[in-house]
Amino acid sequence: MQSQDNLYARLSDFHDVEADLAETRHYLHAHPELSFEEAETARYVADKLEGWGYEVTRNVGGHGVVARLSAGTGTKSVAIRADMDALPIQEDTGAAYASAVPGKMHACGHDGHTTMLLGAAEYLARTKRFNGTITLIFQPAEEAGHFSGAQRMIADGLFERFPIDAIFGLHNHPGAPAGAILTRSGPMMAAGDTVTITITGKGGHASRPHLTVDPVLVACNLVVTLQSIVSRNIDPTQTAVVTVSTIHAGEASNVIANTATISMSVRSFDPAIRAFLEQRIRKLTQSVADGHGATATVDYENGYPVVVNAEKETAFARQVAEELIGTEGVSTCHLIPGSEDFAYFLEHKPGSFLRLGNGETSQILHSSKYDFNDASLTTGAALWARLVERYLDA
Repeated sequence: MQSQDNLYARLSDFHDVEADLAETRHYLHAHPELSFEEAETARYVADKLEGWGYEVTRNVGGHGVVARLSAGTGTKSVAIRADMDALPIQEDTGAAYASAVPGKMHACGHDGHTTMLLGAAEYLARTKRFNGTITLIFQPAEEAGHFSGAQRMIADGLFERFPIDAIFGLHNHPGAPAGAILTRSGPMMAAGDTVTITITGKGGHASRPHLTVDPVLVACNLVVTLQSIVSRNIDPTQTAVVTVSTIHAGEASNVIANTATISMSVRSFDPAIRAFLEQRIRKLTQSVADGHGATATVDYENGYPVVVNAEKETAFARQVAEELIGTEGVSTCHLIPGSEDFAYFLEHKPGSFLRLGNGETSQILHSSKYDFNDASLTTGAALWARLVERYLDA
């Protein structure tokens, strides 16, 4: 009788394909495509999946690819998602497989995410040691910031056309050992909102400020005031970020401009706090502007919501990870102030978003020197294969 370990995918099952996974990843890395432009990446992915026997649907919500495969008599279906898009950054890694497209690179590791899911897909199609239906989601435009690939795929009937019981995804994690797996139940990654404030005063000559309403002065006062929101209005046991990222006004040193513009990034982990931050930003902006005789408009754009992992599915994913690499390789993830559009999937279906170590000396995400760590590829592929087998065998 086989031990439970031998019933499901193991790291050793992927040792023979390490070079193949690296070759796939290097190809994708050298041919990056930005959000909404992933036509060739989607074609590459879809062609491979069809060759392995998956039922493939292309152009779901844009360049999205959905692949389905069934085995046995099971009625459950589990979905795994990987993102495909790159970033508008000039690569500076010096790698032999560096981006061949000027000004575009895989600076967030989506080439690795796609490769790992392809590796799991090939293994599952070859072994068919599962009882139910696999749904693999290769998503475009995660980096879009608003009306992203996840939103577009959902709007295109993703869950109605391809019914599932649960959904899982992951992102690589610079700073954690390569191949380590991090999980967290409940809120994990922040909601990310973008705010643009336009202050209108009365311009004039810099030598006669008393005849003007200086929007730069108003903007500077407002920046200081906005920094009080988190420190004086948010419970210290909660987490929120209000960052003023840009201030733009005028073009000449001897001219007081008519307008000044501030842009901000706002992060939160709780819907109530998210709503409160917007309320305070709007109120303080109007108060400061009124106090100086200026006017202000606030353009508040809600970005991705909080990534909230379901307790049951997270506990299951952690158990699978511990079976695969041992308890010493699995840890609880800290709250991450970055945002992720996988949150939209979790608003519709139970599931969990994981993190996979990219190496303790890895460059940070969105850096021109960042590169996905090939040493993590087999762990990610084996994790997805085992998770599918275990979920559909439960």
